[in-house]
Amino acid sequence: MIEFFFNAAPNPLKVALFLEESALEYRATPIDTKRGDQHKTGYRQINPNAKVPAIRDGETIVFDSNAILLYLAEKTGKFMLKDAPNLRGVLLSWLMFIGTGVGPYSGQAFHFRNIAPERLPYAIKRYHFEANRHWQIIDDRLKEGRYMMGDTYTIVDMAIWGWAPRIPYVLAEDTAFDRFPNIRRLMDELDARPAANRALKLSQSHAFQAEMDDTAMRNMYPQIFAPGPD
Repeated sequence: MIEFFFNAAPNPLKVALFLEESALEYRATPIDTKRGDQHKTGYRQINPNAKVPAIRDGETIVFDSNAILLYLAEKTGKFMLKDAPNLRGVLLSWLMFIGTGVGPYSGQAFHFRNIAPERLPYAIKRYHFEANRHWQIIDDRLKEGRYMMGDTYTIVDMAIWGWAPRIPYVLAEDTAFDRFPNIRRLMDELDARPAANRALKLSQSHAFQAEMDDTAMRNMYPQIFAPGPD
């Protein structure tokens, strides 16, 4: 049985969706990052980077959400365009684009606007611009077909599903989806899937700490309290 280490953040949601779509047997283990569970020795042996999600599949450990999606897709043969191997490179390109661009820029855009102890205009401007640019690229891609890979639902769409609901918060724009109608269309379709409903219920199944108190800040953003460079 796969052990799935999760919380309610965007990246674990991607993996929860795959697990539910594929009907893989798994056991969900909550990691409350605001309470510091990610820094405990036992979990650091699972993921030395002290982030969620991660999985343990027998003797195999995988961390980083898109690596997990790829591992599970290859393990099950599902959601991977197995009948179109010539498109594997395209799928991997979009998967990595989300993992190295969409997620990080979205996270930093939110962080520098809402979490950072100093409002740094250049940082706010840069990450807002890049997050917006990356999401526009995704929306433009979705103009070309029902899913990111045309007519086939894949792990790339799952990777988007985890992050896309946060777009209005990331961009501080309540009506952001009006500018990204193709992303909204994809989200509406995926949200209607029973597996998505189960994945969301899983994310709500544990009473994760909601308050961002001083202890949570230290657990999640230790750099704020660390001494600066000489």
